[in-house]
Amino acid sequence: MTTEDYLDAEIETASPEEIQHLQQGKLAKQLDYLFARSAFYREKFEKVGIRREHYRELSDLSQFPFTTKEELRLSQAACPPLGRHIAADWADVIRVNSSTGTTGKPSFVGITRRDAEIWTRITARSFYTQGLRKADAVIHAAGLTMFVAGLSSKDAIESLGAVFIPIGTGASEKALAAIQFLGANAMHCTPSYATYFADFVRREAGLDPKDLGLRKLFCGAEPGAGIPSVRNRLQQDWGARVTEGLGNADMAPIIFGECPNQSGMHFNGQEFIAVEIIDPDTNEVLPMETGVTGELVYTSLERECVPLLRFRTRDRVTVTGTVCPCGRTSLKLRCIGRTDDMLIVLGVNVFPSAVKDVVSSFSPATTGEIQIVLDQPGPQVVPPLRVVAEFGKAMVETATLKTEIERKLKAALSIPAAVDLVPAGTLPRFEMKGQLVRKAYENGGKGR
Repeated sequence: MTTEDYLDAEIETASPEEIQHLQQGKLAKQLDYLFARSAFYREKFEKVGIRREHYRELSDLSQFPFTTKEELRLSQAACPPLGRHIAADWADVIRVNSSTGTTGKPSFVGITRRDAEIWTRITARSFYTQGLRKADAVIHAAGLTMFVAGLSSKDAIESLGAVFIPIGTGASEKALAAIQFLGANAMHCTPSYATYFADFVRREAGLDPKDLGLRKLFCGAEPGAGIPSVRNRLQQDWGARVTEGLGNADMAPIIFGECPNQSGMHFNGQEFIAVEIIDPDTNEVLPMETGVTGELVYTSLERECVPLLRFRTRDRVTVTGTVCPCGRTSLKLRCIGRTDDMLIVLGVNVFPSAVKDVVSSFSPATTGEIQIVLDQPGPQVVPPLRVVAEFGKAMVETATLKTEIERKLKAALSIPAAVDLVPAGTLPRFEMKGQLVRKAYENGGKGR
């Protein structure tokens, strides 16, 4: 490998011990900042008897309390616009982004100029890890307004010298025209949109998507691009390499990025974010070892506006490796879903993305589109798990296919399922995040 294979070679190839030493010193300064500037954290620490001197080395971080999204929402509601957890002067805030959670209420995130510089570097490093280079022209087919990874992706892509083409969402005709007339060779979008857009190109333009010349698909914002069956379909549809990124609206837009080895997303915020993986049930910190599964927890190391300590992301991840042929030394992982999306069937934890993976594996007999139908609020599900899946356009014996899918779901996930097969095109398509669960108990049984 050469230095051209990395955006920041020194930090990306540093040893774990070097990163730990760097983070240890930065966290000490961030804690000084929190104790001095954040009434929100001073009160949290006081409630549990934590003092500044309790932190001496990085391992002491586990003594400190977690921060949850619910706390941030309450803080913001009590003290608008950015909450009691803001630690910078409002006059120093240069941008406000927002995210919507399960309640649908907006949660605002502010950044200072220094925060923006850090976001840009982490995001640029993640894109570079995925293979973005100066010669590329990128269709941005994701949000551009309050979406955290909108303007931040623009800043990051332009900082690398690549061409940023701001299409946004709901504009497939414009995206198609831009690819054709501007010669774009890459696209940044959700895996749901990449699937939707491939169907659009075939249906509306009568073209084979792979003939358009896209060679790099940078996907994120939802699990999918790392699901083998989904990824294989996208790569076949587009004739492009598919990689995925993972971020967090409260911490940074894109924090992990997958290298062309396609074996998991590398952590790319080494000097700006400390990462932990915890058991979401016991809150125990888990080792960063291959095969470990748990919830991602982030701590900012150099944040001015809304520094967060031990922020629970609710992202359920599995570590796929701690070494890589690409030479990067940070851990790699896959996101398998959100802990608040998890369903429990006969004591077995089930993520909607895993169900989609099984159904997608029957392609072309299935289209890969699914919806899990819940008759009552989760996570407990009275068996069997109800799954609606589309069969492909080719002639199939639906009774046999139904039995085969149910059998594979039982074998792969250890749960009983009742599969209802419907014709291709029946289920809704999504240009942003896909919705794999329909809550039939809401809105008079119609779901969302």
